[in-house]
Amino acid sequence: MSRHHHGIDYIELVTDDLDSTKAFYGAAFGWTFVDYGPEYASFENAGIDGGFRVVDPEEFSAGDNPLIVLYSSDLEASQRRVEQAGATITEEIFSFPGGRRFHFRDPRGNGLAVWSDS
Repeated sequence: MSRHHHGIDYIELVTDDLDSTKAFYGAAFGWTFVDYGPEYASFENAGIDGGFRVVDPEEFSAGDNPLIVLYSSDLEASQRRVEQAGATITEEIFSFPGGRRFHFRDPRGNGLAVWSDS
């Protein structure tokens, strides 16, 4: 798949019950899933790549759901640009299976993330 620098690349939804969430989206829309442990599953056949992340109900914030994830070919430069444009970094760059990413809130409070596979 061809990735576009700073293009929308992934959508992440939160849940407090991964099994029932997968059951709903599988039954309603025919999506299939790849599990990455007990707290994360990606979905397929949805028109865009995405996943479900398990969170404690107290951690849920409407500003973070869904989480729009952009792709970057230079993660550090993207974080600098986001900060210079007025965003607040909510999670510094961290590693996860498949790459690295950071989270931020735009000046209006919307939560987004930027990831890179390098």
